[in-house]
Amino acid sequence: MHIYDSVKKTKLPFEPIIPRKASIYICGPTVYDDAHLGHARSSLSFDLLSRTLKLLHYQVTMCKNFTDIDDKIIKKIKESGHTLEEITTHYIDRYREDMRALGVRDADIEPKATDSLEAIESMIQTLIDRDIAYVVESGDVYFDVSKDREYGIISKMVGDDRDNQSRVEHTYFKRNPKDFALWKHCSRESDICFDTAFSKGRPGWHIECSAMIEKHFVGNSEYTIDIHGGGADLLFPHHENEASQSRCATGHEVAKYWMHNGFVNIDGEKMSKSLGNSFFVKDALKVYDGEILRNYLISIHYRNDFNFNEEDLLNSKKRLDRLYRLKKRVTPTKASKPNRAFYKAIMSAMSDDLNISVALATIDEMISYTNDKLDENPKDKGLKKETLANIEFIDELLGIGGKEPFAYFQIGVDSDTKAKIESLIAKRDSAKVDRDYKKADAIREEILAMGIAIMDTSEGTIWEKL
Repeated sequence: MHIYDSVKKTKLPFEPIIPRKASIYICGPTVYDDAHLGHARSSLSFDLLSRTLKLLHYQVTMCKNFTDIDDKIIKKIKESGHTLEEITTHYIDRYREDMRALGVRDADIEPKATDSLEAIESMIQTLIDRDIAYVVESGDVYFDVSKDREYGIISKMVGDDRDNQSRVEHTYFKRNPKDFALWKHCSRESDICFDTAFSKGRPGWHIECSAMIEKHFVGNSEYTIDIHGGGADLLFPHHENEASQSRCATGHEVAKYWMHNGFVNIDGEKMSKSLGNSFFVKDALKVYDGEILRNYLISIHYRNDFNFNEEDLLNSKKRLDRLYRLKKRVTPTKASKPNRAFYKAIMSAMSDDLNISVALATIDEMISYTNDKLDENPKDKGLKKETLANIEFIDELLGIGGKEPFAYFQIGVDSDTKAKIESLIAKRDSAKVDRDYKKADAIREEILAMGIAIMDTSEGTIWEKL
């Protein structure tokens, strides 16, 4: 397995700090609103990483945090009148629901900032004791960037021209303009506050992840975890600050490898009225099945920026349709084992920094080849069993192709319409029994006018949405 390290800016062989084990930490959402397509892209990227590593026989431990105390959450509390727990629990549940709809597996560990306050306070206190962090008159605690000679090695973005951090957090209390907050003192009684030895307040954003990683993972003398991941927008200042405070508190680096996924952009000109310019996953799921969205969102390499538009989404769906049409041809049967050359080619592609383009092209070739062979010999049981095993392998690795194929082609049809279709098919069957073929043909045309195609098979009449 080779992965692209965002810090060293090159592909590196994956050599975990503990042989055959892979520890991964992903920066999760701040839970004050519904999940958006950017959250989905990040979750899908690292879901693919986890699936690939597991099929390469690594024991994977994935951790994804929830930031459940933040200025935006406090603002939501004041606007809505709901409690912190009510708001954060609601949006955590919604996030999990949306990600599961996309086929994203739950992380093994899903810590919340408010459940990690003891670890956060302990790390801050360690930094204070070492004079790397300092408490100012207001009660805030800042990290002294000048105490870390290696500050900047993660992002290479600490020059004055690009130092947005100093502009965002500038205050005369700081020793240096680049210093960042580890703890924010409560200025009003109405604020959400927690008691610590240094002041009453709440944690800064960056310290949360460092403390959670140290709480849940045990590495070695060089690194705590193997892979730290997140969106490209987190590289600076979040991951830079996180790496620095962890380094100074523990004496070693937080992660051996850093991985970052690209941005998601909405192309408004190509978005239909059904979806508009909404960035929320929940709105996309109202229009498209989760697997169809997943198939589209994983189709571009995780490091590239993603331009989301419905024209490309529909083209991507055609590729998924081909996979399910092949699955229909080999159903029902019992899977054997995937074709060895096919398995090897797919895993080789995904082992090359998750090269999804090559993997999908290999799947397209398999579909074309198998269809040609089945055209020559429709009763080739061995090929059918192997093909179904190939598709089950694709589902395990990429999370697509796992549905019952006939149900897949009925996606988007509501229950009332399904009942009407089944009723019309029953009437058509009855007309055929009575040899009233004119009536049977008229019913077929009525069903076709509903956007539904029907096919007569040895198992009865089946239908699908056009």
